[in-house]
Amino acid sequence: MTIFCSHCHRPLQAEMSCLATRAKQAATALRPFRSTKSASKARRDQINAELQALRSLLPISAQEKERLSYLHTMALVCLWLRGAQLFPPGLASPVGPALGTELLSLLPGFLLVLSADSKLVYISENVAHVLGLSVVELLAQGDTVFDILDGQMGEDVLKKLLLAREEPGREVTFVSEMRTSKAFRLQHGGNRVVAVCGRFVALCWPPSPSTTAFLALCTPIVQSPTDSEAASQDDIFQSMHLLDMMFIDVTESVTYHLGYHREELVGQSWYSLLHPEDVDLAAVQHRAMALGAGAGAGHAGGTAVLRVLRKDHAWTWLRVWAQRDGGCITCTCRCLR
Repeated sequence: MTIFCSHCHRPLQAEMSCLATRAKQAATALRPFRSTKSASKARRDQINAELQALRSLLPISAQEKERLSYLHTMALVCLWLRGAQLFPPGLASPVGPALGTELLSLLPGFLLVLSADSKLVYISENVAHVLGLSVVELLAQGDTVFDILDGQMGEDVLKKLLLAREEPGREVTFVSEMRTSKAFRLQHGGNRVVAVCGRFVALCWPPSPSTTAFLALCTPIVQSPTDSEAASQDDIFQSMHLLDMMFIDVTESVTYHLGYHREELVGQSWYSLLHPEDVDLAAVQHRAMALGAGAGAGHAGGTAVLRVLRKDHAWTWLRVWAQRDGGCITCTCRCLR
């Protein structure tokens, strides 16, 4: 799969190679000066000149370059250098179509490439349509995938990535809130829930951490309704469980969302409905409630986004907010599309 720059239409591998060469030259040029006032000014001028040179090589528009701070410039340079390491000019590109702006616009989400140590290597430009943040603005959050995800999901995401890295080619999926622009949060009442589906691919043989990349498609999950809107009983359903998560009651609206009648679920375990890949995440939340609250004390166990099995054998996403009250656990479930 050859990825082309949307501005200069050159293969990104070529841009990465040029940028890597210039960065090495900049590192050589920035040798320590003697600690004097004039030497400090000379060193600052040299640093500014090198940053300007690096900025000029970035494959983005002139308007975007003018808006770049030094921090954003270095973040983008680091991103392209990681790309140069994974996709050097001499490396044959994976077989596939060239991804231009037109093709990206047809995707249901944006593309994400990570290195073996979870560093960001590539984010497709249509991320702005999903998160309200450009690639540059997203990089300001940090240089790893964990910096752009909800911190509460970090441990679960790490487990999924480690599993995928141990078995290259195995597809894994995780769902988390991704950071968004302030305007997006004001409009939608929070960050965006995104499903990340991908796998590790060895770019050459024999595989090694430096030549292995996690390729993923990040698809937004639409909430209905948003958390900031008032919800009627038909918009959500609630379930009540014993401490082992066995159903003891559930609202009738569960039939509309999952297809089950109340009588079919009472006496069943909540875990019997969960997707196998989401059991560990649910267990973590369950354990936190079981160990963190005493009898008779209410305790919010937080939220989680999980896949549950509908009666028609299809999987549906739920945002689940669980709370323990004495010897019972109450779950408020909101369906996501």
